[in-house]
Amino acid sequence: MSDEIEALGTAIEGGLLAKAVDGEQGDAIEGESGNCLNCEATVAGNYCGACGQPLHVHRSIGAFWHDILHGVLHFEGKFWRTLPLLAWKPGDLTRRYIHGQRARFISPMALFLFSVFMMFAVFSFLGDPFGSDDGSIVDQSVNSGIVTEMVQIDEQIKAKAEQASEASADDRVKLEKEVLDLKKGRNILATITGEDMPYPTISLGDGDEQIGNYTPEELNEFETRMEDIKDGTALTENSKVSTGSPSADKWLRDAFKRVNANPDLLLYKLQANGYKFAWLLIPISLPFVWLATIGRRGYRFYDHAVFTTYSISFMSLLFIFCALLAALGVSSSIWAGLLMFYPPFHMYRQLRHAYRLSRVEAFFRLIALLVFTVISLVLFFTILLALGILG
Repeated sequence: MSDEIEALGTAIEGGLLAKAVDGEQGDAIEGESGNCLNCEATVAGNYCGACGQPLHVHRSIGAFWHDILHGVLHFEGKFWRTLPLLAWKPGDLTRRYIHGQRARFISPMALFLFSVFMMFAVFSFLGDPFGSDDGSIVDQSVNSGIVTEMVQIDEQIKAKAEQASEASADDRVKLEKEVLDLKKGRNILATITGEDMPYPTISLGDGDEQIGNYTPEELNEFETRMEDIKDGTALTENSKVSTGSPSADKWLRDAFKRVNANPDLLLYKLQANGYKFAWLLIPISLPFVWLATIGRRGYRFYDHAVFTTYSISFMSLLFIFCALLAALGVSSSIWAGLLMFYPPFHMYRQLRHAYRLSRVEAFFRLIALLVFTVISLVLFFTILLALGILG
């Protein structure tokens, strides 16, 4: 329950922070002219011409909660003017904002902050909506081969044990030897996946026959590796880390040893740092956007920054939307298709209309931008990994 409360608080904080970045325009209440309560300048209308504060301010509890709700849901008409353009005509939104239509739309940085905080809040509520009860998609893909092998070995053990009970004396000895080897292999695979050995009384031994799809050499390597990990030598004495400095080598080995001993902590650090340092995606991506649009005159780095920030904000909101679809039980073909195909299409439209490119030119620049996007993400996650391991 505390996680849900923290997530709600984070969403509110993000909305209020984004509101603060985006300014106070649009909060005035209809009223008569007078003096500004902030700077005491004469006001002819609803807003002060000197500082921008609304002429009339409110002091009721109802108005206070309205401010909170307004901050979370954000920006009144701005939201509904910005979101459709961001989703379908991102290039028009980018160009219009760059060329001066600022009051009509949510600013790129305010939208970015809001989307990051909302992502944190949603995933705190939902956990891993793209996973399943048996673990995450990544964990299943990593272990699926070994798990399938274990099921097959269990079936072989059962079948050969039944054959041995009905076989002649000579055949029984041979079948019992095969069952013993299969049980050794099953114990080793259980050790690899972190499970308890199903046959603890049987030594892993040095089998000389292939177990399932694994050769004796592979099984022995797995067993040795697991023993090294358990006693902490896998990333210390046997480590190949060499920086030229013994103290630096020891520091790195100790860091890797801590990660190896508690991988869940590393995962938590990656998630926390991902939200904390999400803003790094903007300076990392900015030079690559410039490279992808090189040759187009009349555009400044500010323009590329607006392009980049709006694009990252939309991808974050799309990811949140697909996570909600997955949590609601919508078919994976729908949300996975959105995640796979809509981002390139969105980038194409934003490139073409923001920089006024032809279809062919936009297509080839899109290919370059997609490559640069992969590089940017690799750099970003490398930084997160380094912070998680060394932090």
